[in-house]
Amino acid sequence: MLALTFIAVFLAICLATYALVGSAEEKATIRESLRQLGGYEIENERDRELLNPLRERAVVPVVNWFTDIGRRLTPQGYVDGIRRKLTLAGRFSPDTLDRFLAMRVVSLALIPVWLLVAFVLLGSLGGGSKLAIFVLLTLGSVLGPDAILNRRVAERQHEIQVRLPDVLDLLTISVEAGLGFEQALDRTVAAVPGPLSDEFARMLGEVRAGASRSDAMRAMDERIDVPEVRSFVLAILQADTFGVSIGRVLRAQADEMRIKRRQLAQEQALKAPVKMLFPMVFCIFPALFVVVIGPAVINISKNFK
Repeated sequence: MLALTFIAVFLAICLATYALVGSAEEKATIRESLRQLGGYEIENERDRELLNPLRERAVVPVVNWFTDIGRRLTPQGYVDGIRRKLTLAGRFSPDTLDRFLAMRVVSLALIPVWLLVAFVLLGSLGGGSKLAIFVLLTLGSVLGPDAILNRRVAERQHEIQVRLPDVLDLLTISVEAGLGFEQALDRTVAAVPGPLSDEFARMLGEVRAGASRSDAMRAMDERIDVPEVRSFVLAILQADTFGVSIGRVLRAQADEMRIKRRQLAQEQALKAPVKMLFPMVFCIFPALFVVVIGPAVINISKNFK
């Protein structure tokens, strides 16, 4: 009965939310039409505020409130670390940082809800099972947002490592064909989409906006934080400083990055047997022992009887 009551309340909340959202969308459409009328003026302050979208009137203040709580409760340096990780993940903006801090506060506020779910709604389970479920849900709330962000940073850096040799090959061919370095970067960005090309495009935009090439490339290296990219940036900066041919530097860098990518693949292949050991020991070997030794154990027990 408790579970049925919970489901009924949940369905009622969903229906009420759907009705409110539908009416809000209809009113927003009307207000948008009125906003487009020339010379439309509203004297009532309440009606003027209602012309703003529902997101600005309802969602943004709540997010800002949670963000303020997150900034007060987080330890010193945590916000700077999250800002750095969001930059490495290619998702940094002030709004993204605020949403992440608000999500952290919401995830911590869900711990009493997990306590209610584990010990009240799951009443048929034993005490140890309830405690295990509560601990798992609490760990997910506490460590989940940071783990997801770290995973996205690692995936983006791995994709950049894998794509860098191909990008350098195309860049080398373009430079050796007679294009300048920036024109070759433009051609590479258009031909090879991905996070590395996005960073190259941003670097070119900074150069065209007035920044020096060295400052723009160092800023790109800080946004990516991949050793291979750092080696490439240092090689290009040294070529500009000492007047070395960029084509030869790019050819050497492309060969080196291709070797590093092969070594990375070999490293992952050598790690595979060690990673396969644990599922084999805990999942495959017990079933194999049951199949092989089980009939012998049954025959032995029958003979002793």
